[in-house]
Amino acid sequence: MKKLSLAVALALALTACGPAAEQPAAPESTSDQPAVAVPPAAANPIDSILAGAWRSDANKARDTYRHPAATLAFFGVKPDQTIVEIAPGGGWYTEILAPLLMKDGHYIAAIATDASSEYNARNNAKFREKLAGDAAQYGAAKTVEFDPEAPNFGPDGSADVVLTFRNVHNWVGGGNAEAMFKGFNAVLKPGGTLGVVEHRAADGADPASIEKSGYLTTDSVIKLATDAGFTLVEQSEINANPNDTKDYEKGVWTLPPGLALGETDRDKYLAIGESDRMTLKFVKPKADQIFEQGTDSGDPDAGNE
Repeated sequence: MKKLSLAVALALALTACGPAAEQPAAPESTSDQPAVAVPPAAANPIDSILAGAWRSDANKARDTYRHPAATLAFFGVKPDQTIVEIAPGGGWYTEILAPLLMKDGHYIAAIATDASSEYNARNNAKFREKLAGDAAQYGAAKTVEFDPEAPNFGPDGSADVVLTFRNVHNWVGGGNAEAMFKGFNAVLKPGGTLGVVEHRAADGADPASIEKSGYLTTDSVIKLATDAGFTLVEQSEINANPNDTKDYEKGVWTLPPGLALGETDRDKYLAIGESDRMTLKFVKPKADQIFEQGTDSGDPDAGNE
């Protein structure tokens, strides 16, 4: 009996030193809490607008050079803002901005009065026809006419953003650029944004040599804005084109989409693409910011020499 007990004890000891028995798998959680769904990332409304059927294939082809999504994002454009676009021309950006702002914001196209020139009268007629022809996209868009010599773009302090694309050279050539920039400042709310895209001349270019080229130096455009009371916030290379040599017989209009030389070297200019452009973001300072940027010398006449 003792021998049997010793054998049993030895067997038990050996079993204890062997590999552990496999444990059954833990049961799955029986929690009755529903799984939390992760919402998909919100779609950028600009994406669907850029693909909109109301935009012609020719206009969509310009996206490669004008980078509308990145440009508007750089300027801080949002769907609930009041935005004034100055001199929209044929409405290339209108096709994007008006639908974007239709529901929660306000799109206002500022056009020079019909009486200012026959050219403006013809363009304005086409632009009004464009707006009237597609109420689904442009039904909420508004227009305001301005006198280029004494521009008024709406009630003072009524706009969140003022935008202008490839127009400043026209105002410089017409001698009313200073008045235009002062008008931009007046219509903007304090803290509002001015966004400018313009054909860019080489830094330090002689103003006389580029007078009729359609190109302007970045410094000259910045000066127009700062003289009107704006502060430069940031510059972007979104719309840069290093292939643009800026030395063409008919200035910037030699390049697409103008192609002023017709079939002459057409492929060459198509390969270059649209012009090299500056993209500048300015802000209209708030009253306290104006004070902070001023002198603190205590002399009430300081800075007014």
